[in-house]
Amino acid sequence: MTATPAWPPQSTPRLFIEAPLAPGPLRLDGPQAHYLVSVMRFAVGDPVKLFDDVTGDWLAIARDVGRRDLTLEVTECLRPREPVPDLWLVAAPLKKGRVDWLAEKACELGVDRLVPVLTSRTVVDKLKLDRLRAHMIEAAEQCARTALPALAEPVKLAALLRDWAAGRALFFADETGGVPAFDAMRTHRGPAAILIGPEGGFTDEERTAIRAHPDAVGIGLGPRILRADTAAAAAVSVWMAAAGDWSETA
Repeated sequence: MTATPAWPPQSTPRLFIEAPLAPGPLRLDGPQAHYLVSVMRFAVGDPVKLFDDVTGDWLAIARDVGRRDLTLEVTECLRPREPVPDLWLVAAPLKKGRVDWLAEKACELGVDRLVPVLTSRTVVDKLKLDRLRAHMIEAAEQCARTALPALAEPVKLAALLRDWAAGRALFFADETGGVPAFDAMRTHRGPAAILIGPEGGFTDEERTAIRAHPDAVGIGLGPRILRADTAAAAAVSVWMAAAGDWSETA
């Protein structure tokens, strides 16, 4: 007996929609319509998966396809929005390309919030947040994520420490040494954040201020020197394994 093909097919494209989704018609135009109509060669009856960062993954079917727009019929919710561990990535902005990569990996790894922090040695003080969000959306579309990290406005380190919410652990990658990251993270259950400095590292004054914060824990990321973006991905991965949703049932 011939097996019934999976529906929707694994090759079904996914798109992020800004507005909350619900059953019914949905008109698309602009870049998303161009992608489906001109790149994917959509025809009436073709399926597409949609997600909105609120309600989850939805199935929609093309009902009317024009040259520059199309109307979809949103039919059913395939799965609700995924739970996300309460982990923030607080990172000094990096040069274009590397900061885009960091935003993508923050999304793929399941970070709940990305907070750009400005330090004395930060080489980039202006960020195009819309570009970073676009990179996170693209990563989510390709990796079947139904949740996007929140993206905060850049904040100076002094203000970040001053306004830090009590009770959220602040694991900071300390290049001068600290508790092995896995050991520090596996003993903590609750809201957490990982602080990654700029390419040149924290100044002595900044390191002293961070260490003085009651929620800060200096961590080490092994014997090798890591670039800032690599350190961020490594630290988030360790946290996910030690205390996040890579561990048993965190």
